[in-house]
Amino acid sequence: MSDRPKTPTLDRVHLPSDLKALSDAELHRVADELRAETISAVSETGGHLGAGLGVVELTVAIHSVFDTPRDRLIWDVSHQCYPHKILTGRRDRIRTLRQKDGLSGFTKRSESPYDPFGAAHSSTSISAALGFAMARELGGAPDPALGDAIAVIGDGAMSAGMAYEAMNNAGHLGKRLIVILNDNEMSIAPPVGAMSSYLSRLYAEGPFQELKAAAKGAVSLLPPPFQEGARRAKEMLKGMAVGGTLFEELGFSYIGPLDGHDLDQLLSVLRTVKARATGPILIHAVTKKGKGYGPAEQAADRGHGVSKFDMITGEQKKAPSNAPSYTKVFAQSLTEEAERDDRVVAVTAAMPDGTGLDLFAERFPRRCFDVGIAEQHGVTFAAGLAAGGMKPFAAIYSTFLQRGYDQVVHDVAIQRLPVRFAIDRAGLVGADGATHAGSYDIAYLSNLPGFTVMAAADEAELKHMVATAVAHDAGPIAFRFPRGEGVGVEMPERGEVLEIGKGRVVREGSGVAILSFGARLKEVMEAVEALGARGISPTVADARFAKPLDRELILRLAAEHEALITIEEGAVGGFGSHVAQLLAEEGVFDSGLKYRSMTLPDIFIDQASPGDMYAVAGLNAGDIEAKVLQALGVERLESRRA
Repeated sequence: MSDRPKTPTLDRVHLPSDLKALSDAELHRVADELRAETISAVSETGGHLGAGLGVVELTVAIHSVFDTPRDRLIWDVSHQCYPHKILTGRRDRIRTLRQKDGLSGFTKRSESPYDPFGAAHSSTSISAALGFAMARELGGAPDPALGDAIAVIGDGAMSAGMAYEAMNNAGHLGKRLIVILNDNEMSIAPPVGAMSSYLSRLYAEGPFQELKAAAKGAVSLLPPPFQEGARRAKEMLKGMAVGGTLFEELGFSYIGPLDGHDLDQLLSVLRTVKARATGPILIHAVTKKGKGYGPAEQAADRGHGVSKFDMITGEQKKAPSNAPSYTKVFAQSLTEEAERDDRVVAVTAAMPDGTGLDLFAERFPRRCFDVGIAEQHGVTFAAGLAAGGMKPFAAIYSTFLQRGYDQVVHDVAIQRLPVRFAIDRAGLVGADGATHAGSYDIAYLSNLPGFTVMAAADEAELKHMVATAVAHDAGPIAFRFPRGEGVGVEMPERGEVLEIGKGRVVREGSGVAILSFGARLKEVMEAVEALGARGISPTVADARFAKPLDRELILRLAAEHEALITIEEGAVGGFGSHVAQLLAEEGVFDSGLKYRSMTLPDIFIDQASPGDMYAVAGLNAGDIEAKVLQALGVERLESRRA
């Protein structure tokens, strides 16, 4: 406790309304203390540090000028919401961030009225804010009445098509709407694409920048007789410098670029906008991710996602690794395959580090494509690469692949194009909670005709599946793998091409068969060891494929055992449902087989450690042991004896 920063001015702020009683000089002190408090809290919990530090002044300015929660403030992605949470009545819980029963690492409607719209995926804020603005116009939520709608969106999130769909609609509707572009020249990875270049030109042009700075970014700050002349001068100079702005073509009044760390400038502009804005307006604030904390500013990702760290040195406190991470195994395996096959290419949607493709890009820069936060485009781009004779690997987290599902169906599956989907972060991922859980890909891919769907039981299997995907040209193929370290198995020197639709028996036994799909196999083997003490010796098989199913293996297991249990790290409707369909079609249930399917439950599971989340899901070794006993009727038998 003694190591925590002294924050006498921030201590006076319990809710945003308390900021209104402070002078501008005191607001400066609040911002300094808020930055220190954010660093201190995240050093204890880990989380998204750099994004929050980049918007400290912006957070203070917005909450001091506007009347939240009546005015709806929507943070895009909301990686940057920790300072916001501290100012909105949650400071006493800020050191529970991303922990079981603690604060979410993102905005969350059920957590606070100051979080009017939850977010953890990007580029949704303008659409949601426009919805609030139109609800206000139509008389929604009379108690309390809706006020302004304010969207804060990063330059990385602005690269996604949904943001432009929303801006196009907002410009057409013409209603009062405030969008703040938080331009830090960096999302999770350095930004890519024409939008990034466009924003760079906007604030690189000297005359335009000087005019904006002199006017504090708002013509309306000038006395009325001078405003029209200033507007003409602004338009003329803007046309000379940058050829007009995309935002104004979309119907938005544009203010900026502003220094997003100049609190006085932010307060001046926001006060003017609040008093005088009529239609949609975009405020362009240039910020620095990790601002005010040296280790974050100097980090390659500006301290985007960190574990617990030493506040003085910034050194993160990560446990030593006992096995390579699945992501690293994937990246190394893909790079090795690309050495042998020059048609192998890779696509990522703004996650080169997270998917491991930064390693691939170092070796093959011309064959690795970061398309920005644009999963829809990324999937169809990969489809075009496949149609053009390449072997594209679309490396996308399970939770993000959902965003490109229409393209997976129409542009890949229907055309039977051999796009290879490397699905990282499959299953429950821990501190990011329900928004990032890889729960649904088994179900939403296995129902597509012609799709091949695999899941790696360990890191060696992952290496085999990369090789299998390279060799597979018969249609789309996907392989999923979890976050974190492998299980420590011996690694082959080269991946083996697996026979499509064929599983493997890991252990022969009797009485009950456990058919695992994916990385719960380790938990299965722990359960089998415990069951051995009861004299129960299950057969264990690794399905490898959810589609096509290994019909021969499944029907043999059903015929030779009293009970069959399937296990997967996916939602209801996935692998187990396909097995049940097969068993029903073959009339196996008529023979009295006891079939059980263990899946993720039909709920959204909040943030916790992965182990705690799987305990909630009922997919740990003890749960598997209990399911076997229940299927065999052992618990009922012991109960009668007692």
